[in-house]
Amino acid sequence: MSNHLNRYRFIAETFSRHGLAFLLGVSGIQKWLPTTPENAPELTARVTPPEHVRLALEELGPVFVKLGQTLSTRPDLVPPAYQLELAKLQDSAPAVSADVIEDLIRQELGKGTAELFAVFDRVPLASASIGQAHAASLADGSELVVKVRRPGVVVQVEEDLEILQNLAVQAGRHWEAAADYDLPGIASEFAQTLRAELDYLQEGRNAERFARNFADDAGINIPAIFWDTTTTRVLTMERIRGIKVNDLPALDAAGIDRRELATRAAGTAAKMIFDDGFFHADPHPGNLFIRPGGTIGLIDFGMVGNVDAELREQLGNLLEALVSKDADKVANALQAMTARRSATDPALLKADLIPVIRLYADCGLAEIPVGRVITEALAILRRHHLQLPREMALLMKMIVMTEGMGVLLDPGFKLAEALEPHIQRLALERFSPAALARRLGMAGSEAVQLGLELPQQLRRFFSLVDRTGVEVHLRAAELEPLVARLERMGNRVVVAMIAAALIRGVGEISTGDSLRWQKWQGPLIGSGLGAVGSLGTYLAWTARRRRRSP
Repeated sequence: MSNHLNRYRFIAETFSRHGLAFLLGVSGIQKWLPTTPENAPELTARVTPPEHVRLALEELGPVFVKLGQTLSTRPDLVPPAYQLELAKLQDSAPAVSADVIEDLIRQELGKGTAELFAVFDRVPLASASIGQAHAASLADGSELVVKVRRPGVVVQVEEDLEILQNLAVQAGRHWEAAADYDLPGIASEFAQTLRAELDYLQEGRNAERFARNFADDAGINIPAIFWDTTTTRVLTMERIRGIKVNDLPALDAAGIDRRELATRAAGTAAKMIFDDGFFHADPHPGNLFIRPGGTIGLIDFGMVGNVDAELREQLGNLLEALVSKDADKVANALQAMTARRSATDPALLKADLIPVIRLYADCGLAEIPVGRVITEALAILRRHHLQLPREMALLMKMIVMTEGMGVLLDPGFKLAEALEPHIQRLALERFSPAALARRLGMAGSEAVQLGLELPQQLRRFFSLVDRTGVEVHLRAAELEPLVARLERMGNRVVVAMIAAALIRGVGEISTGDSLRWQKWQGPLIGSGLGAVGSLGTYLAWTARRRRRSP
């Protein structure tokens, strides 16, 4: 800690000045305070606690501003009042001189701005804590935005990330409630995300992935990346002009159909989630521009989320439970996707969810108030100290922001209506032959792994018995129930593996060659049902024989 003495002291003084004694205590940094500022109580009386947190983070600089912005996207961790305040954090900083920026570009690209661009505006478009953006253009008239990482920012970021990691560990030791959350894990995850934002090559790759995903959609405009003038410290992209999505008078003056725009934006979000598995995690109004004709221009690809197979499965389980309006299923689905499961009483979780489900008990799928349901569910997760994985939290926040934007554009907008066909398709996919085969295959793999590990575990057990001198007395009659259970389990594993092979084969035929599937549909289904029936009869017969044997 001594290497960061001055920084620790500044953090402690900032927390104290804003009356955040609780943060001083749980982080263990009160020892760095020489004295407590006398004006802290007066400041606390004039400003609300959430405002104090925001102001303190702004004073502490880029890493803490980014931390606050990240926490504003975690409704499973942060109460609504703090979310709203943290969302106000502006990532701004004093401008770096144009001479410094041009010198950095020359170091990175080997040429000066006069050689690289026909025009380079020395007055920045924006100056943030991580980078600074300048307008530029090429000889052919192409308009560009050149983002340049601020000099020295990496050293500052790494120092603060190390301090945050230390504070998270200390908070986990001094704050009893922190036992319900993996604070070091959250800090490590945040560090990984922020380091990715420092790499403009990654942002460029993200933009290109979105461009590929929407290549066939003329209604979505993703800026092109100019790779010849892009490095990890400099990002050159096409400039997107348009009306901000929350500027309603300007949209109306331009003749934009706001209802149709809300529907298109929701469809774009749904495609990212359900079709592409790759979504823009920060769709705030500053990142969406509406171009003539209602085309949506999307920028800023530093914060993205991925929907992998596991997350898709969890999302499908949750949506299915919500549609069925079953509190037990909703509780189980929420617990299955959270990091901490054993500490929560399922009965209490269900009791808290029942009033939320009753809110839309009489609604059809298209009428469900998605944002309200998610907000209420996340409040319950906080109350039960359940923490969502980062990707799921980002996804929930993105859905809520999309619905809020839709309602702003069209007060009668219903997000569930736009999501309904995607939800229904996801539900069908979960029971497709390929999906069932995948699950059975996973079950078979786990069973095989268990079988491979069992001899090693038994050797360890007998080695322990030999070392400790424990005597074990077994009678054959006592082993009979265990043998019966093992035999039944083995039979079920065999059936699962055979069934998985059958279903997978049918799935591959049905998806790979539609003509062949139409020709063989009847025989294959008949054979499959016959095979499953035979296997079921065999299991029933063996189980009955086991019960009858002396």
